[in-house]
Amino acid sequence: MDYYHWLEAFHIISVIMWMAGMLYLPRLYVYHATVKPGSENDSLLQMMEKRLLRYIINPAMLFSLSFGITLMIIREAYREGWFHVKALALFFMFAIHGLLAMHRKSFAMNSNKKTHVYFRVLNEAVTVLIIIIVIMVVVKPF
Repeated sequence: MDYYHWLEAFHIISVIMWMAGMLYLPRLYVYHATVKPGSENDSLLQMMEKRLLRYIINPAMLFSLSFGITLMIIREAYREGWFHVKALALFFMFAIHGLLAMHRKSFAMNSNKKTHVYFRVLNEAVTVLIIIIVIMVVVKPF
């Protein structure tokens, strides 16, 4: 049985789920940054953000990482230049993931000091990293 393609399929599925969340969460923060702390909208957004991070983004990231490491080892991708660029882009993606988790806590404690513009830029940074990663994996320019 060709398990490699199954690993690849589950890796792609988990990456899609992770990236969907990574694009949606900063968008929620854009709206949340303009809402009055303690309001009904604040409570609703906090619940949505917590559930998105806890039940979709975090598990999808862990599955993406697990399947990705397995594929990297099987294929020995760590020997290729494109993979090093991808790994660097992933480092920044993990950093943004951590930042988003930190910001969720600051919204929960009503201590957010960031503006909606900051979260828009963070959202675009995720988009740029996705573009870099996909180009590295598909085109393999190095």
